[in-house]
Amino acid sequence: MERRLAAILAADVVGYTKLMGADEVGTLSALSDVIKNTITPLITSHNGRIVKLMGDGILAEFASVVDAVACAVDWQGKLAAKTNATDLRFRIGINLGDIIIRDNDIFGDGVNIASRLEALAEPGGICISAKVHAEIESKLKLNYDDLGARKLKNVDEPIHAYHIIPGHISALPNSQSSETTTIPDKLSVAVLPFDNMSTDPEQEYLADGISEDLITALSKIRWFFVIARNSTFTYKNKAVDIKQVAKELGVRYVVEGSVRKAGNRVRVTAQLIDAGTGRHVWAERYDRQLEDIFDLQDEMTNTLVGAIEPELSAAERKRAAAKPPENLNAWECYQRGVWHMWKYVPKEIQIGIEVLKRATELDPGFAPAYAYMSYCHYQLVVLGASDDIEGDLKAGMVAAKKALLLDDQDPTAYFAIGRIYMMQGKHDESITALETALKLNPSFAQAHHGLGMVFTLADRLNEAKAACMQSERLSPRDPILWASTIVHALACLLSRDYEEAVKWARITIQIPRSTSYWPHAVLAAGLAQLDQMEEARASVVTALNEMPELSLTYLAKVLPTKNPGGLDPYLEGLRLAGLPE
Repeated sequence: MERRLAAILAADVVGYTKLMGADEVGTLSALSDVIKNTITPLITSHNGRIVKLMGDGILAEFASVVDAVACAVDWQGKLAAKTNATDLRFRIGINLGDIIIRDNDIFGDGVNIASRLEALAEPGGICISAKVHAEIESKLKLNYDDLGARKLKNVDEPIHAYHIIPGHISALPNSQSSETTTIPDKLSVAVLPFDNMSTDPEQEYLADGISEDLITALSKIRWFFVIARNSTFTYKNKAVDIKQVAKELGVRYVVEGSVRKAGNRVRVTAQLIDAGTGRHVWAERYDRQLEDIFDLQDEMTNTLVGAIEPELSAAERKRAAAKPPENLNAWECYQRGVWHMWKYVPKEIQIGIEVLKRATELDPGFAPAYAYMSYCHYQLVVLGASDDIEGDLKAGMVAAKKALLLDDQDPTAYFAIGRIYMMQGKHDESITALETALKLNPSFAQAHHGLGMVFTLADRLNEAKAACMQSERLSPRDPILWASTIVHALACLLSRDYEEAVKWARITIQIPRSTSYWPHAVLAAGLAQLDQMEEARASVVTALNEMPELSLTYLAKVLPTKNPGGLDPYLEGLRLAGLPE
C-alpha cells in the first residue's frame, strides 16, 4: 500500500433524496451535466483528480491544499452564478492528511475527516480543517468563520474547523464592487475584535465583550459612522492590513487592541489608527481589577472619542451609555448568550435564550439581556423554527417591555419590541419603535434592516429598499447579510419589479448562512412571475427541503401586511411555482 500526504475534497449534493423523489430523471440529468461540464474541468484545471463518484457524492484529491481550496471556491461560485443553481447545491469539506492509496482509491483518517467536515458545511458552503486553514490563510484572500473544535462522527479527537465565507460582497450593487468604498462625511470608525492574549482560550468572551461594548458606545454618538459588530468580527483571528480593512469597510479610522487576563486582573491595550496614513493617533494600556471593567470601558470610550475629534467638548464626550449590570457574571452570561444568538441557527438561538435568561436572573436590572432575549424569540418565528408562534411572540413582547421599563434609552430594547410589533401586524408601532432605536443609535445596522422589513410589509417599498441598502452599507461583511438582501428582494417583488427581485434573491443565495427557506421562496415567486416555471418549481423544492412545513397559509400568517393583498405578488408567484396551500 502506498501512503502520501494529500488535500482531500469531499462533496455532496444538498437534499439529494428529496430532489430524486420530486424528479428522478431530471435530477440525474442535471447532476451528470454539472459533473461533466463544470466540476470535472475545474478539478482538472486545479491539478486535482476525481477519485470516485458515489451517487450524490464526489471524492477528489489534490497535491496542493491551495489548489483544493481554490477549486472549491470556484466550484461554489460558478454553481451559484448558473441560471439553474437552485436545484443542485453542494456541501464541500476539505482536509489535509495522510492517505492510503489502493486500487486507485484512497482511504484513511484524512479521508474520513474530509467527509465529516463536508457534513458541517452549509448548503453552497465550504468547511475546512484547521490544518487546511493554516496552510492557506496567507496564500488565499478569503474570509473565514471560526467554528471552533467540533466532535465529528467516528473521529476520536475533536477537529477545529472553519467555514469559508465566499467573496460575495462584490456581487452587491453599490457596495464593495470598486477598490474602495466611499467614506461618509461623518467621522467613520471600525472597531476590530480585540485579541485574547490570555493562555486560557475560554477567556475569548472577555475580549469579544470589550470590543462589542466599545462598538455600542461609539455607535450612540450621532456624529460618528460606526461599522456594525457583525462585519468587523469577520476579521477575528486574522492578520490584517489596516489600510485594506479601511478600504473594504469604508472608514477613516480603525481601532484594534488586545485583552490579557491573569487571576482577577485584566490588561487591555488599544490603539487608534488613521487608516489613510497608517499613523497611530492614540494608544493606551489599561491595567485594572476585573471588577472595574465598566469603568475601564467608559474611560477607553471617552479617551477614544477625544482622540478622534479633539475639539469635541467634554459634555459631548459623555455619550448615553448602556447601563452596565451590577453583577459581572450577568455580563458574562449576556456575552455568551449573544454569541449563540448571532449564529442564527435555531438550536443555538434556544441556547441563547437560556443563557440570557440566566443573565437576567443574576442581574434583574440588566436591560440589554431582556432585549436580546426578545429578539431570540422573534428569530425563532421568522426562521420558521417556532413550535408555538403565539407563545414566542408573547414571550418576546414581555421581555422587550421589561427592557424598556428598565432603560428607555436603550436602542436594542426599541429594536426588539419593533420586531415583535411587526410580527403582530402592528406596523405603525413597529416603525415608531425602530425609528426611535435609530435616533438613539444611527449606526445600528440591524435596526435599519428591521425598518426595511416593516416598510416592506407596510407597502412603503421605496423606503424599504433604502433602509436595506443602509443596513448593507453599515455592515457589508455581516454573517447575516443575507437577511437584509432577501428583504431587499422581497421589496422588489412586491413592487412587481420581478427581474430585480430575482437578482437580489440570487445574490442572497451566494451569501453564507442563507440556509433558510427565504431566498429560495422569493426566487421561486420572482421566476414564476417571469414565466420561468421550470426553475421556479425547482426553487420551491429547495425551499421545502429547508422547511418542509412551508405553505402559502404559513407565509400569510407570519408576514402580516398593513394593506389587504399586500403580499399578493409573492403568494401568487409561489402558487404558480407549486407551493402548497
